[in-house]
Amino acid sequence: MSLIARPLRLSTAQADFEQRFKERQHWSGETDAAIEQRVAEILADVQKRGDAAVLEYTARFDGLQAASLKELELSQAELKTAFDALPAAQREALQAAAQRVRSYHEAQKRASGESWSYRDADGTLLGQKVTPLDRVGIYVPGGKAAYPSSVLMNAIPAHVAGVDEIIMVVPTPRGEKNPLVLAAAYVAGVTRVFTIGGAQAVAALAYGTATVPGVDKITGPGNAYVASAKRRVFGQVGIDMIAGPSEILVLADGSTPADWVAMDLFSQAEHDELAQSILLCPDAAYIEAVQREIDRLLNEMPRAEIIAKSLNGRGALIHTRSMEEACAISNRIAPEHLEVSSGEPHRWEPLLKHAGAIFLGAYTSESLGDYCAGPNHVLPTSGTARFSSPLGVYDFQKRSSLIEVSEAGAQTLGQIASVLAHGEGLQAHARAAEMRLKDPKK
Repeated sequence: MSLIARPLRLSTAQADFEQRFKERQHWSGETDAAIEQRVAEILADVQKRGDAAVLEYTARFDGLQAASLKELELSQAELKTAFDALPAAQREALQAAAQRVRSYHEAQKRASGESWSYRDADGTLLGQKVTPLDRVGIYVPGGKAAYPSSVLMNAIPAHVAGVDEIIMVVPTPRGEKNPLVLAAAYVAGVTRVFTIGGAQAVAALAYGTATVPGVDKITGPGNAYVASAKRRVFGQVGIDMIAGPSEILVLADGSTPADWVAMDLFSQAEHDELAQSILLCPDAAYIEAVQREIDRLLNEMPRAEIIAKSLNGRGALIHTRSMEEACAISNRIAPEHLEVSSGEPHRWEPLLKHAGAIFLGAYTSESLGDYCAGPNHVLPTSGTARFSSPLGVYDFQKRSSLIEVSEAGAQTLGQIASVLAHGEGLQAHARAAEMRLKDPKK
């Protein structure tokens, strides 16, 4: 039986556009209460029993039996063997993608990740010291799908930032290891790899066990259990973000082949039923053409059922009055992936303020950003691009302020601090500053 995908058709000229648009955007990020309770129990158990608890949950959820966690750690030799055994085309693609991702993040580090300082007129030194985190954990999903690209996008910026140890966890249900994922770990410079997953892996990274070292920060996507666990351990360790379903928003002026745009909408819809694909376009005839291509192409896709559910449940084709209005709506959505599918992409880019990543021009498919363009594909979702950024080198660094006050500087700053500290009723603060004054009576 042929599947049908009918994204919601809207027009900004409709009287009820705002209400219908709001309903289509809505997605509840609240975690099921049963998942929250189960995750809380797993975290507490791993914190209490360490390796034994991780082994028990790995056997229960992944069907992977082991006498010790050391058996579930992969050696660098195993990672290299996986890399060497890949077909030449995969090895070359992996290395090319890794090099582009590394080059981008090295440029990012040069632009914003270096320490700096200066001295003012009285000789006081002020600055900022940038240092990498000591140890980070990256979670790589496993099971139904394999994501070597997630390994590159999480490990390479950490490596470029100067992190000493990168600990990777990846579930391998029934012991099925994906060679491309292991090869990506080898290419990206991952330090240690454990074949564990789920909330128990997050707990092991956050609290540390006899075998799995505790980390300073955990990054990487996962299922609802992983997301809930990351939320709960935040504070004990840092995390990158709590990611929602994948999103793509295409701003089209009608100049791109309609089948290209239809496939770009599919590229996010195929992730899962909750993924969202939206087209904004001022050309009604072009929207009709895209719908025809959706009809034509859908049943050719191996994941057609998922695509259809996603487009029917959360997709939208929206007719706007102009490209300017389309840009304004895009800013309200603040999408994860934003394609400017236009003959004049740089005309519209200045109007776009909020997006995880902006893909300019008809030839820039979102999928290139997912794999090999260079910028990171770990992006803010669910409107959080209004206030957050893609994963980058800066996520694996911290900043310390540098202050060295000269004797001359202490005379001026001490008086200012004294006045303000007395005003706050903090006399010890004031006295500490006053003691350094040559004339304390001042």
